[in-house]
Amino acid sequence: MAKHHVSATVNNDPVEFLCETDQTLLDCLRDELNLTGAKEGCSSGDCGACSVTINGRLVCSCLVLGVEANGMKIETIEGMAQGDKLHPLQQKFLEHAALQCGICTPGVLIAAKALLAKNPNPTETETRYWLAGNLCRCTGYDKIIRAVMDAASEMRKGA
Repeated sequence: MAKHHVSATVNNDPVEFLCETDQTLLDCLRDELNLTGAKEGCSSGDCGACSVTINGRLVCSCLVLGVEANGMKIETIEGMAQGDKLHPLQQKFLEHAALQCGICTPGVLIAAKALLAKNPNPTETETRYWLAGNLCRCTGYDKIIRAVMDAASEMRKGA
């Protein structure tokens, strides 16, 4: 099978990679670009562990083909912190102990960041609804919701 050349921007860096027609964006990120933060949980778009944004839109990277990323701007968990400075969401996840095994955490953080970019002052219900596509088998969801709400409040104060 012939490989296709893809040029994209990932975490504000220009990247190029080769991928097969049927290779998912998740596999390209992990196998071609060595960005292993997005996890494969279900391969069907049901768990959210592979969440990334493409041109600002939250997607499950297991449902997007790598060739579709050509010319796109992709953000992954690896681009969330600014050097050693954690994003407020990452910091609040630590403070609220909103993680355990870590499989879902990157996807939840990317989804929460997308939520706060769209709605900087979400209600708890809106936050729960937005994150409903991200399944966590360890923490329950209360600590995650509290961390997102706390980060939203902090980010509004800093804006």
